[in-house]
Amino acid sequence: MEIITDQPGKKILLLGNEAITRGALEAGVDVATTYPGTPSSEIADTFSHITKYFTKKGDKPPFYFEYSTNEKVALEVAAAASFSGLRALTCMKHVGLNVASDAFMTYTYVGCKGGHIIVSADDPYCHSSQNEQDNRYFAIFGGAPMLEPTTPQEAKEMTGVGFDISEQLSLPLLLRTTTRLSHARGPVVFEKMQKPRGIGHFEKNPLLVTVPAVARKQHPVLLERMEQAEKISEKSQFNEVVNVGKPKDIGVVSSGVSFNYAKEMAETLSLDVRILKLGMTHPIPRRMCEKFIKSCSTIVVIEELEPILEQQFKTLAFDMKSDVKIFGKSTGRFSRLYEYNPDIVVDVFSKIFKVKNPFPKPVESKIKLPSRPPSLCPGCPHRATYYAVKKAAPKDSIYPTDIGCYTLGKEPPLEMADVLLCMGSNAGTACGFAVSTGQKIVSFMGDSTFFHAAIPALIDAVHHNHDVVITVLDNRTTAMTGHQPHPGTEFDGMGRPAKMIRVEDVARGCGVEHIEIVDPNNIKETTAAFKRALDFKGPSFVVSKSPCILLEVDRKRKAGEEIPVYSINQELCKRCKTCIGRFGCPALYFAEDGSVHIDTTLCNGCGNCVQVCPFGAISKSGVKE
Repeated sequence: MEIITDQPGKKILLLGNEAITRGALEAGVDVATTYPGTPSSEIADTFSHITKYFTKKGDKPPFYFEYSTNEKVALEVAAAASFSGLRALTCMKHVGLNVASDAFMTYTYVGCKGGHIIVSADDPYCHSSQNEQDNRYFAIFGGAPMLEPTTPQEAKEMTGVGFDISEQLSLPLLLRTTTRLSHARGPVVFEKMQKPRGIGHFEKNPLLVTVPAVARKQHPVLLERMEQAEKISEKSQFNEVVNVGKPKDIGVVSSGVSFNYAKEMAETLSLDVRILKLGMTHPIPRRMCEKFIKSCSTIVVIEELEPILEQQFKTLAFDMKSDVKIFGKSTGRFSRLYEYNPDIVVDVFSKIFKVKNPFPKPVESKIKLPSRPPSLCPGCPHRATYYAVKKAAPKDSIYPTDIGCYTLGKEPPLEMADVLLCMGSNAGTACGFAVSTGQKIVSFMGDSTFFHAAIPALIDAVHHNHDVVITVLDNRTTAMTGHQPHPGTEFDGMGRPAKMIRVEDVARGCGVEHIEIVDPNNIKETTAAFKRALDFKGPSFVVSKSPCILLEVDRKRKAGEEIPVYSINQELCKRCKTCIGRFGCPALYFAEDGSVHIDTTLCNGCGNCVQVCPFGAISKSGVKE
């Protein structure tokens, strides 16, 4: 547990996410909350590991931590801690801020008391997300100061300074990272850890109750606070001009990880430029930016995704009546799409500054590699559920899906995902299809997603008697983001026993009359259960309950239980391709002669392929080492 050592000057390698946790510890954080989501997951997971470490030793953790039901709840829990004078941190992936935005937009009106950092981990290129929205807009939209780190060291420093800024302004502060920073590992120097405040005290304040009259009073207060924020931005240690070569009148403006690419490539090309590195990007330091514009004849703005800095600099230049040339996305030099990298930046630099790109163009291989999309793990119980549903449902059935491992059911041969919008959307869109079509509808979500955002849609289905089958693929964990606990598990994020809430009990409480609970590893009974659910007129609810295969394998290994592996009897196999062509377990493969085999190094011993084979050619052949 090196990350909690209180040794100022100690230097260790940390992920950007871990560095944020360390920064919060050094700032004396009292309460940390989250709903897990990549690329932010390691921030909360590190908090969780620390609290479990103390819990296991029988000591009280120095701070409170929870995996909240969703991001809105996470923000509200932390906001209440802040209202009580404690320091709080809430982390989430970028789309999580959409969920939390209802609270966020009013939170900035009433303001905070104890410092509150809200980490938004954005995901350019959609490495693990359904969109690549730029959450810098939320800082502008909601009126929150914002910091953007360029390195893990700066992520730690900004977290600490962010608490101070938040308390100075009485506003929550948005700390915006991107995937490349979140998952980059770099040296981080420790500073002394402050002691958390411990117990807070809530003092009643009528201005915290945002009736319209209060909101009208608080909106101008928010604008005044943002004027103060701009003054802080003017003096911020994170806003600075970095000279490369012997600069004259060529400038570069950048923030976040893009600054690293800009500086490295300017040095590589031996450019003579001044780089305005903006770490506090909302509000921008207007006077500093105006001074920078006056000193330049040409400015290149390098920022991933939306042209937010570029538009602000163009507005400033227009108001100043400056004739500075500004190159960015609107001039077609940079794209609004995906991540940047050094190759992209050096290519644009070489064209704008008319210097030779020293790097050879990548040579495309003539060898066409096969596509390797992500897939459900060998032995994943979701695959068996999908296979059973496909057998039970009519061919033109609609399958709304959701965010999680089960989204991978979209891939062939299962192809059990037709619509996906956001967390919990499966049940809501299922209701919509029920009133819009005459087709059968079977929707899918995970247990964590059910608690996160699907319960209101389930109530909608019951209240309006929508003819839908709503399925919860209950694998007893939040699997895709790293097996975090949720309200359906017996332990919380601090390792303490917690009240386990069963999804089927919630469904009964919501008024669902037809509920099926199945073990998907019994494909015959699961198929029969879905047929009954489809025959029921009105909303039916299927809980397909089996633990994530990775957790199950781990449990068996710890318990000393055998993990069987299976093989195919080539004399019995008729090469009908049902096992690969319809079931699609990645452990199954074709040999060069067209025969089908099982890779025992991948097989996790679920045995579902035995049930799928119509000729009884698959059987247990040994035990996994």
